[in-house]
Amino acid sequence: MVLTRSFKDTVKARAERDPAFRIGLFQEAMNAFMDGDVETGKIVLRDYVNATVGFEKLGKELDKNPKNLMRMLSAKGNPRTDNLFALLAHLKAQENVSLRFDRTE
Repeated sequence: MVLTRSFKDTVKARAERDPAFRIGLFQEAMNAFMDGDVETGKIVLRDYVNATVGFEKLGKELDKNPKNLMRMLSAKGNPRTDNLFALLAHLKAQENVSLRFDRTE
C-alpha cells in the first residue's frame, strides 16, 4: 500500500498534538510484532517514526544511516534482530512507556 503525502501529513499532525495517538501507533506496531505479523509491525513503526522523530534524527541518535533504517522498516526490509530491538528500545525510552504482555485465557 502506497501512502499519500496528505495521509502522512495527517498522521504527523495528529501525533504532534495527541500523545495518546502517538503511543497508540507504537503499541499497534508492537502488538503486530508480537502477533507474528512482522510486515504490519514494520509498516506501522515506519509511520510512527515518520510522524515523530523522523529518520534523519533517529539515524543520528542511533548512529545508523537513515536510509538503512528506512529500508529496514520497508515492506521488503529484513532487519537483524539486534538492530530492530535497539530501535524499539530507543523509541520506547523516547516515549517513556513500558511494555506489558498480558496472558490471554
